[in-house]
Amino acid sequence: MVKKTKSVEYYEAIGRRKEAVARVRLYLIGKDKTASLKGKKISPGQVIVNGKNLEEIFPKDYEKKTCLRPLVLTENLERFGISILVRGGGKSAQPEAIAHGISRALIEANAETYKTILRQNGLVTRDDRTRERRKVGTGGKARRQKQSPKR
Repeated sequence: MVKKTKSVEYYEAIGRRKEAVARVRLYLIGKDKTASLKGKKISPGQVIVNGKNLEEIFPKDYEKKTCLRPLVLTENLERFGISILVRGGGKSAQPEAIAHGISRALIEANAETYKTILRQNGLVTRDDRTRERRKVGTGGKARRQKQSPKR
């Protein structure tokens, strides 16, 4: 848990959905209007996913909207510089994992104002529906039955 002191550089949280895991860092922007990330500068409102801009990783509009939904709801789109590492899952699960991670990081930053807004919109609770495992004796899928012989 990050304490609210002046020496805090960023708020960090983990977001999950299906097999996707996203580590989100919300960087506090300094007086020079940038924060440093391994030698690179992050400006307010900039979102970096796996070392690239958000638009390069998620080019579709609905993917970007899903990722940034917690920031839009809490009106923090231009307040933080955001760095995200996301692994696993697919193009559907990764944006939702990012949104879950951003929500948790925002709550860490200011719980009393943001938690109610994010909870009302269903962004705080982890969606735990995962892929069902494949069973032995089925024809390659989780619930498929082997075809019985006709004769």
